Amino acid sequence: MALQALSTILDAHGGVDRWHEISQIDVEMSAHGFLFSTKHVPRQNHAHLSIDTRSPRTVIHDYPAAGLSGILQGAGRVEVCDANGGIAEAREPARTEFDPRPWKHWDALNFAYFSGYAMWNYLTLPFLLLAPGVEVQQVSERRATVLDVRFPSDIPTHSELQRLYFDAAGRLYRHDYTAEVVGGWARAIHLCSNYREFGGLQFPTTRRVYPRGPFGRPLSAPTLVAIDIHDLDLS
Repeated sequence: MALQALSTILDAHGGVDRWHEISQIDVEMSAHGFLFSTKHVPRQNHAHLSIDTRSPRTVIHDYPAAGLSGILQGAGRVEVCDANGGIAEAREPARTEFDPRPWKHWDALNFAYFSGYAMWNYLTLPFLLLAPGVEVQQVSERRATVLDVRFPSDIPTHSELQRLYFDAAGRLYRHDYTAEVVGGWARAIHLCSNYREFGGLQFPTTRRVYPRGPFGRPLSAPTLVAIDIHDLDLS
């Protein structure tokens, strides 16, 4: 992928060299929103997640209950494990077990899969663009750098085709996608702000997801998902 803008984008988030020095991101975060309400998922208050930077793996600690962990394993498997690593529940392929009807509730495995791959995507971008099989095309550089991205099937993500917007400094501020496991109608605009440095890398600590309305503009309501990053630790 030979995009002149990519070097600026990666440097703006801390640089490839620093990224390659880490293998795990531990994040303390809170999340809520309209999606949580409609799917009967409890609000996540100061949840602790461990994100693998080398492969699709996320551990949601103390979920769905204290002493348990919801674990994304690769592109299509999700598990609930006990404190000793024993598997209490598992689902593979996890992605096929979603009902696109808006009123259908999610179980613990549904949410662990969705949250696991989504946070893995969010916290590894833009470095995820360097992964094998990811295709990137620059479509605009007026006032912002806009990239169209096509993800391969071995990367669990919202949709095959997505669009990323970067400001003049190279920081990601908008991410457009269709959350296909929610439904083909779930066209979203994900806004990123309040960047902070953690261990030499830059991460947006405020994330808000809104429906994508006419002319590609975010609707002011409802807030589909609100994510607040409280702390990050890199190792």
